[in-house]
Amino acid sequence: MKLTRKESKQRRHRRVRGKVTGSPERPRLAIFRSNEHIYAQVIDDTKQETIVAASTVEPELKSNIASGANCDASVQVGKLVAVRALEKGITKVVFDRGGNLYHGRIKALAEAAREAGLDF
Repeated sequence: MKLTRKESKQRRHRRVRGKVTGSPERPRLAIFRSNEHIYAQVIDDTKQETIVAASTVEPELKSNIASGANCDASVQVGKLVAVRALEKGITKVVFDRGGNLYHGRIKALAEAAREAGLDF
């Protein structure tokens, strides 16, 4: 039985979420990638609360980038979410790639967040 791309992604996401949980000391950096945009949130799963978030939908990023669906946009989101997390005193996170492969836009966002100061 061959799985569709969507089913494969859902299976990977369930597997990752079974192992990765955000805590107050080390919250979860969750990524969601759509066809047109990319979103990143730092989440404390014990309180079920989003601490900081960034996405290509925000007006300050939308004006700087040509498209929300490219690696340049992902780099901008990665830097912004890292800066916002550091302002809140968060330096260590666990990375939740949301079932996506660690490649392309996901990899660009993760590396930009690391360069901006997040540890994962």
